[in-house]
Amino acid sequence: MKKYLLSAVLLIAVSISAKAQFSLGVKGGVNFSKIGSDNFSDKNLTGYQAGLFARVGNSVYLQPELYLSGTGGKFESNDNNTAFSGKVRFTNLNMPLLVGKSFGEKDLNFRIMAGPIYTYTLDQSTSLGNNISNAANDFNKSNLGFQAGAGVDIGSITADLRYEGGLTKVSDSFAKRQNLWALSVGFKIF
Repeated sequence: MKKYLLSAVLLIAVSISAKAQFSLGVKGGVNFSKIGSDNFSDKNLTGYQAGLFARVGNSVYLQPELYLSGTGGKFESNDNNTAFSGKVRFTNLNMPLLVGKSFGEKDLNFRIMAGPIYTYTLDQSTSLGNNISNAANDFNKSNLGFQAGAGVDIGSITADLRYEGGLTKVSDSFAKRQNLWALSVGFKIF
């Protein structure tokens, strides 16, 4: 599935770039993720992201990306006088496909963007209590979501602030959807 999705993104990028501006870059940043749950109070977990992006187009553009991220969530509960806290961390391979609009000149422009994201979990670590430790085995490896945000380009430097919302549940047992805010900085190689 990953091969086909990546091939489709590259095919679209190549076909559009015949007459459009094309740039390729690296990016990295920080994210603040949370996994909603009906049973526990949920808190943000700080993570990372690092990878590649391509941008095809001028004022309207297509931006496929491929990056690794660290996400997850913290859980707390104090039901029936029993205190509980735990956390889940995921290492993910993320593939968003964003459509955007830029405003401004070549060396200084502002952007808005939105689009779908496919996330595949490569690894997970959990520190959950015994009463829900079996639920940790029920995390879904594949998740779909959306991203929406804004950015700025100053010469070859690019910065984005995005919100990511989950469309699929992270776990059918106790967790709902993962949501996060991400701030990244990148450099356009060409």
